[in-house]
Amino acid sequence: MKVFKFGGASVKDAAGVKNVQNVLEKTGNGPKVIVISAMGKTTNALEIVIKDYLFEKEIPKSLEAVEETHFDILNELFEDTKASVFNKVNTLFTELKNFLQHNKSEQYDFVYDQVICYGELVSTTIVSEYLNSQNVNTNWVDAREFIKTDSVYRDAGVNWEETQEAIQRNLNLNKINITQGFIGSDPNNFTTTLGREGSDYTAAIFAYCLNAENVTIWKDVPGVLNADPRVFKDPELLQHISYEEAIELAFYGASVIHPKTLQPLQQKEIPLFVKPFLKPESEGTKVGKGALIFPEIPCFIVKNDLVLISLSTLDFSFMVEENISEIFRLFHQYQMKVDLIQNSAISFSVCVDNKFNQLEKLIQHLKARFKVSFVPGVSLFTIRHFNDEAIASLEENKEILLKQLTHNTLQIVTRN
Repeated sequence: MKVFKFGGASVKDAAGVKNVQNVLEKTGNGPKVIVISAMGKTTNALEIVIKDYLFEKEIPKSLEAVEETHFDILNELFEDTKASVFNKVNTLFTELKNFLQHNKSEQYDFVYDQVICYGELVSTTIVSEYLNSQNVNTNWVDAREFIKTDSVYRDAGVNWEETQEAIQRNLNLNKINITQGFIGSDPNNFTTTLGREGSDYTAAIFAYCLNAENVTIWKDVPGVLNADPRVFKDPELLQHISYEEAIELAFYGASVIHPKTLQPLQQKEIPLFVKPFLKPESEGTKVGKGALIFPEIPCFIVKNDLVLISLSTLDFSFMVEENISEIFRLFHQYQMKVDLIQNSAISFSVCVDNKFNQLEKLIQHLKARFKVSFVPGVSLFTIRHFNDEAIASLEENKEILLKQLTHNTLQIVTRN
């Protein structure tokens, strides 16, 4: 059994959907699990729908554009407008509207998960129905029936025992199974999500539970590059990365592989391939056992829109274990992801991701015990396997607020 994952860029339009068929033809149409994300920028568009809905308390007009985009794609893929797929997609949007009409909750994270999932549900329905129309027989399955989680909306934790039992008991291993990335369900059968970019993680979950031969993530890049081509010039392809190195790169913010994806694959030594969906015959990048990285070149990573927080005790006493444990307790309470730590005898600096927009509450809480200063909107640059030339190029023309150097990793925080 193999597991494929196609991201939103892979299926952003009718041509992308047709290319899924091309990839399957060139790689073999045998039984597999295919995990598919929402089409193009649908998740971003649905986030606007959620924001408008919570403000207006009614079905927002911004949902119309999401519908139109998907029906435009359907009209390109299917000549017969009476094909059953049109009714299936319309039914999904009707379900979404019914939720918006009858929902009583104003909890953002809960509403987010109940709405955002329709991007994946619609995209997988379209891809599955198109492949079936081209005589590539697929089995559409609802990931929420297999991926069982807790009730932490927008960042759910997987219940591995229940998930493995559901996948091994109910998934048809003789079919091409099309399912959604990113989503699961909690004990009350409400939809949960695994965090943004969680479709890679979904692929790894299925692979782990099925003892898959390998996982392939199909991207709009040649493979894993040593730098984001949108930020850095002339990035190079990494042909091989060890699990350990890939986890390090993901932890520091490399966007090609989701941070949680690699751990279940490493446990069972399931190889991961990252390949370009327009050139499925290319080698791409392999993540697996072996040398840390090949070729061994500096790897550049950037994370934007972070917050640099600097703390010291009110009485200038030492920053000891009791103080630091209290700080991290508050970070956990306010759902702050810590990306960088630096401390001295009387000060403590940390770079955090305020993804849940609870910075103001955190700062007020910290001020009760510490002297606090903070700088929002900073960027965190990381170089793995740095050399002098790489450091010089990265630091040029930047206002550096914090710098940290370890054996093979350099990190700097800069003001934008």
